[in-house]
Amino acid sequence: MSSIISGLIQSFRKNQDYAVKLTHDLTDEQMILQPPGERDMTVNHPAWCLSHLNVYLPVIEGVIQGQAFEDPKGHRYGMQSRPLLSASEYSPLSDIIQEWNSGHDTICQLLETQDVSVFERPVQMERWATLMPTAGICLPYLMLNHENIHLGQISAWRRALGFPSV
Repeated sequence: MSSIISGLIQSFRKNQDYAVKLTHDLTDEQMILQPPGERDMTVNHPAWCLSHLNVYLPVIEGVIQGQAFEDPKGHRYGMQSRPLLSASEYSPLSDIIQEWNSGHDTICQLLETQDVSVFERPVQMERWATLMPTAGICLPYLMLNHENIHLGQISAWRRALGFPSV
């Protein structure tokens, strides 16, 4: 396996583990809490962040396989969605984490079977054709940057609510 694929897998696994650590001590009800104080907007809470990131797991699989995938933009937890303040709007934390772990495991196993030519595959979604035309551009963004943005939001959310750091 190439070192770039190994590095991508290692970083993706670190994100996988970090999300579990960020949520291991939370209840379903705590997953949607908002920091105290008046705000004009709802903060991205863990239930939304992880539900949102889980939407992209099949997208990542499709990119690796060079297959078409459903555009995540309009998904219930896609980029146009907003955090909801009822725990009933989300799956239980145990289910969210199970989907998270299963998706990460599947993607890592799939990547382990690839060589560097995977990065030359075109991304099969027209909306991303100019921004992320190849897997080599798309995968690092989705697997690392996108996940890290939202995991950082969960970390900041924890601190704002008085939960210990991870």
